Amino acid sequence: MKRFMLFMFVFMLALSACAPKTEAPAAAVLKVGDGTISKSYTADDLKALGAVQASFNGVTYVGVTLSALLQDAGIDPANLKAVKAVAADGFSANYDASFFAAEDTIVAYATVDGPLSADDGIFRMVLPAAEGKLNVRQLVEIVAIP
Repeated sequence: MKRFMLFMFVFMLALSACAPKTEAPAAAVLKVGDGTISKSYTADDLKALGAVQASFNGVTYVGVTLSALLQDAGIDPANLKAVKAVAADGFSANYDASFFAAEDTIVAYATVDGPLSADDGIFRMVLPAAEGKLNVRQLVEIVAIP
């Protein structure tokens, strides 16, 4: 019986060594680029760029203006035709200059009441003057289109 127990212990130990390793999730980042320039931002990086507020559907969000974020990434918004916001699930929305250059278009990292909801994700677009589908949640990438 002792040998069987020892065998089972060694067998279970060997199985646990073969199990897939789960790593701690990397810090959530937002990628910003235009095909030649690429920069990644954490929520703390966005906070360092300043804080502005914009409201959508009764929620006041805190974030950085999209134009300030593009400039920080080395992209001149004046030279762009469009900007594409991409969600974690692949959904995307394209913005023309009337949206991406607006001072109330922000990339939010919080609300005035605290962190973003789980549905919003780490980052979300907030365009107060736009319909809901343009306010991309679970934002993971911003692509500038020259």
